[in-house]
Amino acid sequence: MNDDIEPTVVVVPGLRDHVADHWQTLLADRLDRVRTVPPLEHDRLSLAARIAALDTVVSDIDGPVVLVAHSAGVLIAVHWAHTSTRPVLGALLATPADLEKPLPESYPSMADLDRGGWLPIPRRRLPFPSILAASSNDPLADRRRVAGLAEAWGSRFVDLGEVGHLNPASGFGDWPAADLFLQELLQRSAAPTPEIVPVLSES
Repeated sequence: MNDDIEPTVVVVPGLRDHVADHWQTLLADRLDRVRTVPPLEHDRLSLAARIAALDTVVSDIDGPVVLVAHSAGVLIAVHWAHTSTRPVLGALLATPADLEKPLPESYPSMADLDRGGWLPIPRRRLPFPSILAASSNDPLADRRRVAGLAEAWGSRFVDLGEVGHLNPASGFGDWPAADLFLQELLQRSAAPTPEIVPVLSES
């Protein structure tokens, strides 16, 4: 991997895949270096297939990578991170869906998700910096449980307030804060590593 190349943002959508007026789509439209994980034509509830699709996109990038994931896409990114050795500069993880609890009627059942390999949710620390942005009234996840995931993953937890599931159904649309969180991750990764000065013992 060539670290001299400008980072590429990899957008990881949730189970709804591509929505034209979703903030992830709008963010991708205004970025110069960006790749979006394509929708699956088959095995749409297979976590293994979703991880493979993300891995294919990342493997094709020469240079550093930053992940931007939403909803179930957060879980795809987290599962992938625990199986891949590919370095990542950081990740923006927005309103992860809590698949360990029953979702609203229009979403897959827990039994279907279990068969697809989604359960349980990993709770190991991520190998890269991350920001977890959560909603206080998300119909797909309880804020306290999401805060627990942030702690387990080593993510900086940000409470966005009452933003629903941060999708068009909740009134988003564009989400300008995503640009600011991206900048934070990039600046953090660009910060110089402090020089370690050896301490010499007195003779």
